[in-house]
Amino acid sequence: MSEEPALPPAERLACVLGRFEALAVAVSGGVDSLTLASFAQRHGVPLTVIHAVSPAVPATATARVRHLAAARGWELIVTGTGEFDDPRYRDNPVDRCYFCKTNLYDRIAGLTDRPIASGANLDDLGDYRPGLIAAAERRVVHPFIEAAISKAQVRALARALGLGSVAELPAQPCLASRVETGIAIDADDLAFVEQAEQRLAALTGAGTLRCRITHAGVAVELDAAAMAQASAVDALMAGLCAKAGRAYAGSRPYRRGAMFVGAPAMET
Repeated sequence: MSEEPALPPAERLACVLGRFEALAVAVSGGVDSLTLASFAQRHGVPLTVIHAVSPAVPATATARVRHLAAARGWELIVTGTGEFDDPRYRDNPVDRCYFCKTNLYDRIAGLTDRPIASGANLDDLGDYRPGLIAAAERRVVHPFIEAAISKAQVRALARALGLGSVAELPAQPCLASRVETGIAIDADDLAFVEQAEQRLAALTGAGTLRCRITHAGVAVELDAAAMAQASAVDALMAGLCAKAGRAYAGSRPYRRGAMFVGAPAMET
């Protein structure tokens, strides 16, 4: 069994960031990347924060990034990524994330000369993440991984940095992750997913829920506590699907990686 690193997580991360004269942090709007940007700023690293918008990015994530950037005085660049112009992405193969990150990091590299940093953490190495291959090809750095920092430790850092509710945000991958492998990525589908998940969150208060676009129709996955409200969820979703002309396949327990066919489990 390997020994725990001798230094506390914050000191390990400060040591990693000390190598960089400046950074461009790719910020999605989730706890990991927002914490990385906040920590880098706190430790005096000149910082450009870059947030990409697309139909796959929830509007709430973009609003969160803009709010925090204004509150903390970040240099913020909001850009599109162009992944919807890439048929390799739209076709939604099992390695779709590779093409998404390829477009993202190429766009960022065209906007800044600073090293690009992601918020990937140690837990991410246990998943099938083809986006990390695209990152490696473009020399993107992952300070949390280099500092051996887990998701739980990222949340602890977020609390220490005073990020409030950001520290408790549930895992929220991009909206395209709700679409089963082989179903083409479509902006209307993603808009439906975003609206449905907002309505479901208000109804159930669930920490983890997903509205899935599957070959059998729209399905909803709920965490264990929210499954007690399955009948109310089914009633809401049946109405939303009928209005949108979609088939509803029912609710079921949340299963990580449910939409990816032909690959190891992924965080979706």
